[in-house]
Amino acid sequence: RLRSDSTSSSESQGSRSKTILRQRLSELMTCIEDMSSDDEAGEEVSRTLDEAFQLCARLLPTDAFLYMVTWNVATAEPLEDVASLLQLNDQPSIDLYVILQEVNATPVRFISDLIAEDSWSHLFMDTLGPKGFVTSVRMQGLLLLVFAKMMHLPFIRNIQTTYTRTGIFGYWQGNKGAVSVRLSFYGHMMCFLNCHLAAHMHNALQRVDEFEYILETQDFDIFDTPHVLDHVVFWFGDLNFRIEDHGLHFVRSSINGGRLNLLWSKDQMMKKKEPFLQEFDEGPLNFKPTYKFDRKADSYDSSKKRKPAWTDRILWRIKPKSLPSEEDDDDDEKASTSPDDGQEEYPIMVTQNTYTSVMSYGVSDHKPVIGNFTLELRKYFDTQLVDLAPVGEWSADQNALLTYTILEDFMSSTWDWIGLYKVGFKSASDYETFVWVRENELPEVNEVIELQKSVVKDDLPLLSGEYVLGYYSTNLNSIVGLSDNFQILESKRAAMEGLVSKDINGVDK
Repeated sequence: RLRSDSTSSSESQGSRSKTILRQRLSELMTCIEDMSSDDEAGEEVSRTLDEAFQLCARLLPTDAFLYMVTWNVATAEPLEDVASLLQLNDQPSIDLYVILQEVNATPVRFISDLIAEDSWSHLFMDTLGPKGFVTSVRMQGLLLLVFAKMMHLPFIRNIQTTYTRTGIFGYWQGNKGAVSVRLSFYGHMMCFLNCHLAAHMHNALQRVDEFEYILETQDFDIFDTPHVLDHVVFWFGDLNFRIEDHGLHFVRSSINGGRLNLLWSKDQMMKKKEPFLQEFDEGPLNFKPTYKFDRKADSYDSSKKRKPAWTDRILWRIKPKSLPSEEDDDDDEKASTSPDDGQEEYPIMVTQNTYTSVMSYGVSDHKPVIGNFTLELRKYFDTQLVDLAPVGEWSADQNALLTYTILEDFMSSTWDWIGLYKVGFKSASDYETFVWVRENELPEVNEVIELQKSVVKDDLPLLSGEYVLGYYSTNLNSIVGLSDNFQILESKRAAMEGLVSKDINGVDK
């Protein structure tokens, strides 16, 4: 079901950008004509050209690549290798990974910090750690992980998570429900919504009702985007929609004969006409149904009790300007592509490059589904909020010194902290050591604060390695500034104690 080109751009934005650029180039020509000496002209031309090029960079869209995985693994133990699932060696390289795992759960676990005990989390963190871990949240049996390249971390802000339980008469049915994470990516508000909806063929209407309930009840503490549908939304998970009407034999013969198109019209998701569902886009189902398989096999349920179905899905939605009226029911493209006022100046376009399943993984009765997207966007900002730098050489033989500068005003807090991270760190809490930003050290914009002896030598690593400093904002729930990578030298104590660096997967440990 690919109903429209999911674009939120406009001709007015392009013409406005060209006008600004013409003005800057006109200023450049004026500067050249007015300069009285070659030295003055060269300096002024260089400065104006630099400003023009910076403006061009802001006006031109940037591509970011998003890779999503949804997979119901139930009670299965983690694999030894997920590199092929994540296509780590493919080009272009991925900027964001969003991974959903349906994992085994205990009755008391339904949210957040118990994620550290989950073996699937460790597997993906160990695999993707060098790309920089952003955030995570866990509902009972639902695991949602978001990773980003380290270079993007200062521009991923206002991270918030929430969850919704669903069940009969308000009672929670195990791992049924939804968990979501919202964030700002270079100023674009995005929400990743993972759902596990009611099972069984006859519950199609209940699935729709549950999703509508989830959309109505989930909210965030963000004044201008408090609801899921205020964002660019990626909706995915074990949505449990089935193939109606056709019998088991017809479904299997259509799959085996490569005639998947014969099944599309009977897919419960495609048959639903609710307006809020019609706002979501999905790529064509040109891959085999991903449920139900015999474990460790590529054959469908040998008990012959379950018809194959596309239960595992990835959809997306660009925020429309307004909901369609009854007169506009036939104009679906208009509802999906109209931008709001802010998006006219800073548009975003979502293009799906790949939508498929990976049949080679057999630890579950579900096969993983992957979606690869290009996010073409203009950045609202491209400057991190805080600039940090180490001062002088760092080693555990002496106390360390660092400086930081607030580049833009934001809600800093005495609960903010500056962490020392080894390059390849897995999460904001995966620091070697940290220092608090104290009340008398909260600077004004562009004021440099020098923290003398802020990191005592006993807290520094003894062995040499490549590190980075990161400023963590408690109010924004994210790292808002990173230093350049720098070396910590091996200390004299390391040699005295006979310590030796070990290289594991290309990273010194």
